[in-house]
Amino acid sequence: MSLLVVGTMAFDAIETPFGKTDKIIGGSATYAAYAASNFTHSIKQVSIVGEDFPEEEMKDLSDRGVELEGVEVVKGKKSFFWSGKYHLDMNTRDTLVTDLNVLADFNPVIPDSYQGAEFVMLGNVMPALQKKVIEQLKERPRLIVLDTMNFWMETAMDDLKEVLTMVDLLLVNDSEARQLAGEYSIVKAARKILSMGPKYLIIKKGEHGALLFHENNVFFAPALPLEDVFDPTGAGDTFAGGFMGHLVKTKDVSFENMKTAIIVGSALASFCVEKFGPERLKEITKQDIDTRLDEFVQLVNFDIKLV
Repeated sequence: MSLLVVGTMAFDAIETPFGKTDKIIGGSATYAAYAASNFTHSIKQVSIVGEDFPEEEMKDLSDRGVELEGVEVVKGKKSFFWSGKYHLDMNTRDTLVTDLNVLADFNPVIPDSYQGAEFVMLGNVMPALQKKVIEQLKERPRLIVLDTMNFWMETAMDDLKEVLTMVDLLLVNDSEARQLAGEYSIVKAARKILSMGPKYLIIKKGEHGALLFHENNVFFAPALPLEDVFDPTGAGDTFAGGFMGHLVKTKDVSFENMKTAIIVGSALASFCVEKFGPERLKEITKQDIDTRLDEFVQLVNFDIKLV
């Protein structure tokens, strides 16, 4: 089973209450690939970078089984760059700089060698590009997952609604779900979004966990309480990569297995925030992941005696 990941590979400059870094590797596809590579060595990456993107980073990804044929390298141009500053609560941030650079000309092309991928993760890029990727697929994947954000709801809502009819699962945070549905109640918003096309919906709530919706079923997964959160950048993309990685490994797209996949995604995201950028994701072992998953089990495990 293989996973096709479409998204950004970029540089970030980040300031949090715990420190500051001027230029580190970032991008939705980068985080997702590092997370998913813990579960599958068949990841097909589609992105665009400038000639400034480090060769050693490409090698790190390649060594983890990430195929890079679909990553366009543009000579003489710079990679996408984002700079942000997080507030004390780490849930809110200010964007300081957004330099699209090569991303302004991103025109994703699916190589022939990528055809037949059973799982597709469409990272947070322009909805028209997400649609273009789907239209290039010669076979219908088992699962297409879409990530999006409020910016596209404000600037490309028609395109977003069209691509929602073409995917199986939508991944958004709680404020984005409310905006997309025009409903304050998360449950009402979920019901409305599911009527737009996706069979499944995941609503991320940051440090408060995530919700999975399918038909009349709802599952809640907590986030692990952490003493230190150094950098939340990429946590959502890491969550998506862990979620998809588990589904690819188990070859099971049932609602019951997605419950487990959400916990796996949450575990990977809890590692991501422990250091700046994807550095922590590069270090973790299977034993680390298993130990962290056990912590999640203990977090929600209890006995109840009815009297």
